[in-house]
Amino acid sequence: MESSTTSGGRTRREATRQKLYEAAVTLIAEQGFSATTVDEIAERAGVAKGTVYYNFASKSVLFEELLRHGVGLLTASLREAAEQTARGGGSRVDALDAMIRAGLVFIDRYPAFTQLYVAELWRTNRAWQSTLMVVRQEAVAVVEDVLREGIDGGEFSDEIDVPLTAAALVGMVLVAALDWQAFQPERSLDDVHAALSRLLQGRVSGQRHGREGA
Repeated sequence: MESSTTSGGRTRREATRQKLYEAAVTLIAEQGFSATTVDEIAERAGVAKGTVYYNFASKSVLFEELLRHGVGLLTASLREAAEQTARGGGSRVDALDAMIRAGLVFIDRYPAFTQLYVAELWRTNRAWQSTLMVVRQEAVAVVEDVLREGIDGGEFSDEIDVPLTAAALVGMVLVAALDWQAFQPERSLDDVHAALSRLLQGRVSGQRHGREGA
């Protein structure tokens, strides 16, 4: 059985790593990866420089673990949204809708991380590129699972391209949320979710209810 001392030490280390993640993501979002130094990360986190190297071998390793940590949180929130919908007896469309909202909530909570994540997706010269591709696929795979379940249950057409559709849904949420925060900050999360929900349910080109001749 794990001792309370061991558990306490692990908790403190996790808290320290969280401080370093938050400091790194904020600084890198402000001034870029190359311009950000370990000294600045340590100062922003309120720890000694040696603490950074105790937890991470280098700034690159810190950023790689930051990406893994952040996308892991997003993946967990998407999975929980789908599972909670299933427990409540909802449809697969309901699950996708819940995942859209969970994604928006995550991005609203971690805007700086989301900006970094989206920017890094399109770079090809980073040491952590392979890690980023792995964690991206883990997030997309959660959506793929729901799509496949919907196809198997007859709720979705079997002509759906599952990998591309899942990637498109995740991309839609990421880009729409960043656009919302940068250019339409007056909108509420509920408002943005409602707009994306209408896209999901195919109501963009549908006729208005109650229209004459409908």
